[in-house]
Amino acid sequence: MKFEAVLFDCDGVLVDSEKIYVEVEREHLARVGLEYGLDEYLDRFQGLGSGDFWAAIDRDYRALGKGGLPGSFATDLDVATMRRLETELSEIAGIKQLLEAHRGPRAVASSSRLHRLIHKLQHTGLYPYFEPHIYSGEQVENGKPAPDLFLFAARELGVDPSATLVIEDSANGVKAGLAAGMTVWGFVGGGHTHNGHAAQLEAVGAHRIVDSHGNLATLLGTALSTE
Repeated sequence: MKFEAVLFDCDGVLVDSEKIYVEVEREHLARVGLEYGLDEYLDRFQGLGSGDFWAAIDRDYRALGKGGLPGSFATDLDVATMRRLETELSEIAGIKQLLEAHRGPRAVASSSRLHRLIHKLQHTGLYPYFEPHIYSGEQVENGKPAPDLFLFAARELGVDPSATLVIEDSANGVKAGLAAGMTVWGFVGGGHTHNGHAAQLEAVGAHRIVDSHGNLATLLGTALSTE
């Protein structure tokens, strides 16, 4: 099949941020009594929009019988996360070479808040490869795993969802792409990849698993429409 456009998730696909988010979030949640195994955490929360993430965490915390989350929790987590992103964030190996070679329509479609998304792309030098087609879950009513964000990005690019390829590293993102009627390839080349990651993405319907941007570039060379 030939694709008219490619939609990239950001965290864990373009930039190696998921490992930072997961480590900091699990550490801070454990401090207030919310302990999650890695597989459970990734399955439930990775790829969720910010509002859905906080709603789920709040429900879990209230189930402990402690009321709402401590008032400073969100701020403390945000500060700790940004501190590590500023010093550790990098692009995932091979993505710039892929983007240099790829000339077709493309966009970023991420659950990140828009200002954070732009900052991460600028910090890693990826912003010029996508601007102005940089889209956040903040811009649609329902975040992933709903299809809204991917459909919005396709409309902005002027392409048919059925001819659009999504590159995603999370189960929620794969579900969103499939719900949008798109082809979805699961990416397992980020620093947060773990045993069972590929199987997890296949289990929710990813059409193909790709383990590096080098391999993705090869596949895109034969799968993208040149018209």
